[in-house]
Amino acid sequence: MDEESTKIFKESLFTALNLFNNHEWYEAHDAFEEIWNTVDGDERQIIQGILQVSVSQFHLSKGNLNGATILLGEGLGRIKTRTDINLGIDLESFCGCLENLLRKLQYKEILNESDKPFLKPL
Repeated sequence: MDEESTKIFKESLFTALNLFNNHEWYEAHDAFEEIWNTVDGDERQIIQGILQVSVSQFHLSKGNLNGATILLGEGLGRIKTRTDINLGIDLESFCGCLENLLRKLQYKEILNESDKPFLKPL
């Protein structure tokens, strides 16, 4: 990426992270989808995983537990094997959070506000 592309990518990622962390799942999905269209390889897989997590949280907010669980698992699967890729996000802690949430969903445990996934910038 050239300097201008890198700047645009970082700005787009910052916007998408804020939407995600503010639990604006639908808007976060759209913002990450714009990024997804500009990357390839492992980066594309990670962004797709985050997209799936966003949609899972949207489903969860609408009471669709099954859809939320499936998409959360798929998103985690895409990200978990790529935590060494530097996108400016702490992917290790994100995966830990997703694993905990997935377990709670699978065992139908009561969720707390603190169970919502969070993307921590590096």
